[in-house]
Amino acid sequence: MASQSSKESVHDFTVKDARGNDVDVARSLTMATKLLASSCIRKERYGDLSPRPHYPSMPKYPKGVTAQETILQGSEAKAMFSVMGMTCSACAGSVEKAIKRLPGIKEAVVDVLNNKAQVMFYPSFVNEESIREAIEDAGFQAALIQDETDDKSVQVCRIRINGMTCTSCSSTLENALQAVPGVQKVQVALATEEAQIHHDPKIITCNQLMEKIEETGFGAVLVSTGEDMSKINLRIDGVRTVNSMRMLENSLQALPGVQAVQISPELKKNCSLIQTRYDRTKKLHQSSSRRFKSTIYSEGEGGGRESHRNEEIKQYFRSFLWSLIFTTPVFLTSMVFMYIPGIKHGLDTKVVNMLTIGEVIRWVLSTPVQFIIGRRFCTGFYKALRHGSANMDVLIALGTNTAYFYSVYTVIRAASSPDFEGTDFFETSAMLISFILLGKYLEVLAKGKTSEAIAKLMNLAPETAMLLSLDEEGNVIGEEEIDSRLIQKNDIIKILPGAKVASDGFVLWGQSHINESFITGEARPVAKRKGDTVIGGTVNENGVLHIKATKVGSESALAQIVRLVESAQMAKAPVQKFADRISKYFVPLVIMLSFSTWLAWFLAGKFHGYPESWIPSSMDSFELALQFGISVMVIACPCALGLATPTAVMVGTGVGASLGVLIKGGQALEGAHKVNCIVFDKTGTLTVGKPVVVNTRLLKNVVLHEFYELVAATEANSEHPLAKAIIEYAKKFREDEENPAWPEARDFVSITGHGVKAIVRDKEVIVGNKSLMLENNIVIPVDAQDMLTETESMAQTGILVSIDGEVTGVLGISDPVKPGAQEVISILKSMNVRSIMVTGDNWGTASSIASQIGIETVVAEAKPEQKAEKVKEYKRKVMLWQW
Repeated sequence: MASQSSKESVHDFTVKDARGNDVDVARSLTMATKLLASSCIRKERYGDLSPRPHYPSMPKYPKGVTAQETILQGSEAKAMFSVMGMTCSACAGSVEKAIKRLPGIKEAVVDVLNNKAQVMFYPSFVNEESIREAIEDAGFQAALIQDETDDKSVQVCRIRINGMTCTSCSSTLENALQAVPGVQKVQVALATEEAQIHHDPKIITCNQLMEKIEETGFGAVLVSTGEDMSKINLRIDGVRTVNSMRMLENSLQALPGVQAVQISPELKKNCSLIQTRYDRTKKLHQSSSRRFKSTIYSEGEGGGRESHRNEEIKQYFRSFLWSLIFTTPVFLTSMVFMYIPGIKHGLDTKVVNMLTIGEVIRWVLSTPVQFIIGRRFCTGFYKALRHGSANMDVLIALGTNTAYFYSVYTVIRAASSPDFEGTDFFETSAMLISFILLGKYLEVLAKGKTSEAIAKLMNLAPETAMLLSLDEEGNVIGEEEIDSRLIQKNDIIKILPGAKVASDGFVLWGQSHINESFITGEARPVAKRKGDTVIGGTVNENGVLHIKATKVGSESALAQIVRLVESAQMAKAPVQKFADRISKYFVPLVIMLSFSTWLAWFLAGKFHGYPESWIPSSMDSFELALQFGISVMVIACPCALGLATPTAVMVGTGVGASLGVLIKGGQALEGAHKVNCIVFDKTGTLTVGKPVVVNTRLLKNVVLHEFYELVAATEANSEHPLAKAIIEYAKKFREDEENPAWPEARDFVSITGHGVKAIVRDKEVIVGNKSLMLENNIVIPVDAQDMLTETESMAQTGILVSIDGEVTGVLGISDPVKPGAQEVISILKSMNVRSIMVTGDNWGTASSIASQIGIETVVAEAKPEQKAEKVKEYKRKVMLWQW
């Protein structure tokens, strides 16, 4: 049983050596025990025994004090705030940043899913009212939650459900759990095969909930709980002796924070399952625990779910394959060979009285299909009837068993009577089970594809991270590459240029630009320096950063996005709730219709209500009516009724998330057709989000190649996105070199918000805006001013270039419109959907972009917090227009 808290992960481990080969487990565990037992030694190493590198230029961090922490005296206080208006992790980041700007804030954690913020602070510096005002200044509504203990009285338990086949199953389980004392809210998702239960742990525990689920007739596997303690499942392959297991148990038990170790050796041959419960608030020993974990391969919760899904797919495929092997001869003997004279004669050979060889073959081959391969349907039928409910299994079991046992009756009558002539339906039961298994196989295959988008989201986090080691004085003395899942809070991580940020945290040293587009939607990289926060999974564009991890595992922004998508997939759309209500009466109604069909056709045949020519020569009126009744029963399985909507919601939310659009459930998708106004951001949404040089105008007699040599050399030391655009354009004049070496730039100076200047080839080169030129007493000609005005009117950024005190050229840099933007706006117009653009850029740029793509309403120079207000304002206006 894989179980964990909301802050935990599930890991499967296989013991390997440094080359990836299986090793003697007893020997490995003995070594691991020695390492774990010496948990007080922080600097021990094994494996790579190369000399430690020296970092003379690396930063020094004061011991016990971070770059943005001050040792504050006095007692701490904790407050919980309700924050309304948050829609994504970017909103949560804005709230967190606003809180942390206040003096005396120790820690702030924002939960976007539950619309809450928990703040640890020092009352001598700041109070609750100041924190609330800071949140509201950021553009959100905030209220202090007085009684925090009430929040702890409710836990959320996630359980994977095995055995659900249709919406009737999920409704039955939901109603059964809702009736349990202590359960406040239940969501059972058929498509994800999971139940999310809000319960009071003082009244009922997760284990009791699982027992209740199993009593209802379904399998239950715990995914996560709301406990503070984490649980890790370790699968150890190759364990051969009890002593080895005892050594491993003692080693794990010796780790700080580990509270319980439970061994389950009956998992497989030479394979054991160890469940370890530990307190996440206690930091495990860096050297021993990490190095022990690094020798084994781990698999998280997502991987566990994926392996379960893959196993289910393989199981249904095997069942369908075996069913096909037995059913194909049954089909051939009853439908094909009967029309081939030679073979027909052999099949019609009598064995006993009127019993033929063909009937015996069909009986023998269809029996394992009915009772071995199709046993799951009979089991489901029994469980459903035992609990007074009806599901898809009831219809399948009734239909196939009716056909099978009637066929057995005809076989027995034929064997015992010299003149009985009847028709068997063995092919009906066998083929029905085969087709249904094929449908179930395709169904689980489709379910597996719907979770691919979430898997892609989870893969945004890097696989490895560079962990820095510090001495007692805070000097960086070494670095080690570790699995990013082993990062612990307060670790110091090194982020190289081009690498992904391994964890949420803040910058301790260095400066760079980070692409946060998957979180914020803004394609333009964000400048980061000491003290700035970073988000795990974002991409470091340039410069080396040292960050301190503040949120790891399920606390990270990426994990919150994944949870948001999973919550959206769990939530039922209004139309799905309607389908669930219908399903309660659907199966009984189908059974009644099936019986009525059989009775109507039987009575019509009995009283000659239709021509006798309608009855096949091999049947009588009873058998014809029976076939019609079975057909109605089997084809009316409520699979589509229960799976169509949740599968569509899963695909929509999953694909949307992979494209950067977070959809909060089926209700939003269902209401999308009512949208009559869409508000677009500009940068990265309507435009590409990557600046490029689109225009160059020279005012002096200069060779263009040499001009860009000087400009690129000056900008080479700048990390600004516009500088990158200029350098990329300059490379076109050096096509023969992949990474050209620019001339040396001396006395480089970067003026934030204005531009750069340097000495290149004994020439003073200044690249920047108009104000930078005026500050350096450089006269801007009228032609250059006209060019700047024209450039800005075309939605371009004008850059002036001065060489030796004279303006030599004007560069036009633009963020080009996305190729499909104009088409999208045109399609929306044809659908009578109004398009509005809200951007922080100037009016000239915004109006130019809007006119290019066909947007009439523009709001420019809007701050980030004002954009949400504009959306609310237009929403109110649309409602008034509709009224």
